[in-house]
Amino acid sequence: MHFVQAKSLLSPKNGINIYRGCTHGCIYCDSRSECYQMKHDFEDIEVKENAPILLEQELKRKRHACMIGTGAMCDPYMHCEEKLCLTRKCLEIINKYGFGVSVQTKSDLILRDRELLAEINGKGKAVVNMTITTFDDKLCKIIEPRVCPSSRRFEVLKRFQESGVPTIVWLTPILPFINDTEENIADIVKGCGECGVKGIITFGGFGVTLRKGDREYFYRCLDSDFPGIKEKYVNRYGFNYELPSDNNGKLIGVFLKLCRKYGIMTDADEIFRYMFGFEEAAGKQLSFL
Repeated sequence: MHFVQAKSLLSPKNGINIYRGCTHGCIYCDSRSECYQMKHDFEDIEVKENAPILLEQELKRKRHACMIGTGAMCDPYMHCEEKLCLTRKCLEIINKYGFGVSVQTKSDLILRDRELLAEINGKGKAVVNMTITTFDDKLCKIIEPRVCPSSRRFEVLKRFQESGVPTIVWLTPILPFINDTEENIADIVKGCGECGVKGIITFGGFGVTLRKGDREYFYRCLDSDFPGIKEKYVNRYGFNYELPSDNNGKLIGVFLKLCRKYGIMTDADEIFRYMFGFEEAAGKQLSFL
């Protein structure tokens, strides 16, 4: 872990990344890709220690409140957040100035901030996004080894449902030859339905993407944990960026049928409009990202 003084924090689309790199160890992480030009080891987390100061300065300059997004690139609740509390401090600033927030994570550490997120949601809007790729905890601990298992993530979703905070699940990526089964998809959607999840993001299909940097790490993990599977990837996909599951058609059918049963949104555009549409407590819509 190393610290930097960032020059800015808020992106043109109102996203923030407080950390760069990750310690969750997910074998498929796209953020490892060379295209992002990370100049340090991925597990050597870059910490923007002045992030709360920058965020307050930038929110003060905004004429209208809107949704602030975090977690799209690097998880805001990785291990160092437990002590540093920079995500917590940024949420407090978002709450102070009456903005909304959409947070994406795999970690149950977000429960530490449940009351704060509920307070933000009471004033305007907070949305909790949880990534779940496999229902089986044993498999989860192999492909996402240093973060809480899927069963715990469902508990997180349930707790936020009880607090009145809406939730979205990212059911991506699905790894060909590993977790691209109808049973896995069905079990995850059923769990989401029981937890009152508003929407599930799949981007219209099931598979994984691989780029230089990400691909090499992923293949090393396959050799270690799934002997023989790397050869299937090489033979089936070569160096393609998009690697759709051969079971994609059947998986989509199972997915859509169960989402209709539970009343869960599946259209990515509709879900993003829901996530980033900001309303005041009175219900007046102010702005969209």
